[in-house]
Amino acid sequence: MKARVGNRAAIPFATALRETLARGYRGGDLRADALAGLTVGIVAVPLAMALAIGSGVPPQYGLYTSIVAGVLIALTGGARYNVSGPTAAFIVILLPIATRYGVGGLVTASCLAGVMLLLMGLARMGRLIQFIPYPVTTGFTAGIGVVIASLQFKDFFGLSLPHAPESFLERVHLVVQALPGAHLPDLLIGAATLAVLVLWPRLRTPIPQHLAALAIGTVLAWGLTHSISGFEVATIASRFSFTVGGQTHAGVPAILPQFVLPWSLPGADGAAVGLSLAMIEALIGPAMAIALLGAIESLLCAVVADGMTGTKHDPDAELVGQGIGNIVAPFFGGIAATGALARTATNIRAGARSPLAAVIHAAFILLVLLALAPLLGYLPMASLAALLLLVAWNMSEAKHFVRIMQIAPKSDVAVLLVCFGLTVIFDMVIAVSVGVVLAALLFMNRMAAFAGGTLFDGTEHPGLDAPLPNGVRLYAVAGPLFFGAAEKAMSTLHAIDEHCRAVILDLEDVPVMDMTGLVSLDSAITRLRKDGVFVAIAGIRAQPAAVLARSGIRERPGELIIQSNLRTAVNRVRQHLGEPGTEKPRITDAII
Repeated sequence: MKARVGNRAAIPFATALRETLARGYRGGDLRADALAGLTVGIVAVPLAMALAIGSGVPPQYGLYTSIVAGVLIALTGGARYNVSGPTAAFIVILLPIATRYGVGGLVTASCLAGVMLLLMGLARMGRLIQFIPYPVTTGFTAGIGVVIASLQFKDFFGLSLPHAPESFLERVHLVVQALPGAHLPDLLIGAATLAVLVLWPRLRTPIPQHLAALAIGTVLAWGLTHSISGFEVATIASRFSFTVGGQTHAGVPAILPQFVLPWSLPGADGAAVGLSLAMIEALIGPAMAIALLGAIESLLCAVVADGMTGTKHDPDAELVGQGIGNIVAPFFGGIAATGALARTATNIRAGARSPLAAVIHAAFILLVLLALAPLLGYLPMASLAALLLLVAWNMSEAKHFVRIMQIAPKSDVAVLLVCFGLTVIFDMVIAVSVGVVLAALLFMNRMAAFAGGTLFDGTEHPGLDAPLPNGVRLYAVAGPLFFGAAEKAMSTLHAIDEHCRAVILDLEDVPVMDMTGLVSLDSAITRLRKDGVFVAIAGIRAQPAAVLARSGIRERPGELIIQSNLRTAVNRVRQHLGEPGTEKPRITDAII
């Protein structure tokens, strides 16, 4: 075990696969992975297409992402059970990029995000993601769910909108205005698909709900179209097309992902976006948003998988794997990918034992693309919109959201609502940035409320076994001396009366000290010394002692002493003041 941990620390790359091979991989493991991979592949095919369409690109780009990124991330990452591909959370980031910069801009931004993820992993930033507070992740996830739902109304109701608004409020306004013109055939198919999605789990069959719902919706649409005159619904084949050999075909191409330079793909104006400094500057912000969300989602997914299986993922290696997958996939038409929680949970429940299950899932999607592409064109757009509506509802976790508002402290509720509102009205990056800062400020305020100190002039302190000499004050500081609490903790020393001869600062309950705490402590000592007060520091712990040593604060005869415990510090003060009963201090009690 120690060797594996050592290897993990040295090389954050492919740790999940290396651990799998190190413990032994047998035929039974392969059979279990094959079954799990096929199960997840069945789930992933329609989801990949729906998520690509929701992101503003043709459905095959979602399949390419699941195939290429799915394989690479599984083989090079640090989470044994993660299944990666396009996810719903990305829609709110990718759709505006696709609208402004086209497919070429989107895959180029995905590639840039991959570089950032790779650098984050190599810089050992995986553990930092855990410092994003829970109300922040819950708030922006619920907000993403609301935005995704609003994006599906157009296809679900069969609406014709004058343009594709990026703003949530404008989108809702246009949808409400267009509702009287809803296309009833699309609405019927969408409602039927949604009903099956909601009711199917009650049947407790092994067939995934969304597979059954999409199959029923597709058959129903095909049957009504061929039996009722004028009954037409939008499908993948009617909405999307591709060109091969100079000829245009409807639907999804039944070909392998082709190597292509991401920046050679068309932009919003139909021309290649090109690779230039100006384009990189334009895409660097969106790429950072993709990288941030990809890191958060993949590592949260790995944490959930660890909880389900009792395993432990390597966060740095997972970021490296996500980076490699997102760098390479765009060269084959892939968009941004990350760990998909629903597919990962399905993978685990289906009995997966290694990252090879995710590889088999990608191979199955490739097989479906090559063999069944013509059939995929029959999928109704309203059915895919219904699928994403359910995904959005599950993402919002409405009951959990309400529960948090009922039981959480008011500060956490404020963070939750701010992140939710900013995600819906603006975007996720602003929400996370503001949310983390707000949560940090509230946390510091909370910690500062617990920090402080108590001034003693008698025997009330439990560490004293005899009264303090006249004119000696004991100030016990409690809590960390950091920039949010240091001034409050030291402010009590301003109340020291003019008859005070010595002050003992008991720092036994101070676990850590930062630069602000050091400055506040040094200022308090300097102020006391100017007033002729002798200062003793007692019970200092290792981290604060190291801070004092680096700063050059050391014992100064007749002015300042620093001792490891309160008893010795009191004796040294008595000795300095010439009080009777002085016990000679031991040399081992001195700190600095």
